[in-house]
Amino acid sequence: MKKILVWDWPVRIGHWLLAIGFAIAWLTSESEDYEDIHLLAGATVLAIVSFRLLWGLVGTRYARFSDFLHGPDAVKQHLMAVTKGRPELHVGHNPTGGWAILVMLLLGLVTTLSGWAYYAELAGHWLKEVHEAAATMMLVVVCVHIAGVLLESFLLKENLISAMLSGLKQGPASEAISSARPYAAVVLVLWIVAVSWWIAS
Repeated sequence: MKKILVWDWPVRIGHWLLAIGFAIAWLTSESEDYEDIHLLAGATVLAIVSFRLLWGLVGTRYARFSDFLHGPDAVKQHLMAVTKGRPELHVGHNPTGGWAILVMLLLGLVTTLSGWAYYAELAGHWLKEVHEAAATMMLVVVCVHIAGVLLESFLLKENLISAMLSGLKQGPASEAISSARPYAAVVLVLWIVAVSWWIAS
């Protein structure tokens, strides 16, 4: 076992920009003075989520849903192993974390689209309630996700937060991805700018 490349640039950049964008959107949600900032933060989240959903189909190995979305038996076994303090090492996302990722992406999509539709006055007040409920559920899932990352980092004695910065995790050399896909990361950034400009205008 050694450090191998697991997370490509689009996954890493998207992960941290999504975290920052959601945090800013949440912190500015109650003030009309920061409405423009809230709107841009939400646009950033929408751009990242839409890109990540596509990247989950055509991206590198560990970015794909087919790699980390497992059935209920795998999730149950993983949770049981965690409760015993002996989780199995997964090169990519573990079965529980994989579903948390998908739920966060879907909640991010519902939150941003409902927020944009309400801002554009496409429907009534009920859209605002959907927006706020989805954002609250997303915050809960984010907190559970962070707790899971910290717990597994401790149990596996591997810094999973650092891994999402460097892209490197422990694993067999044969399991490494071949490229960090820097050009796809550029496309992601340009997509964020385009979506933000479209919504802001």
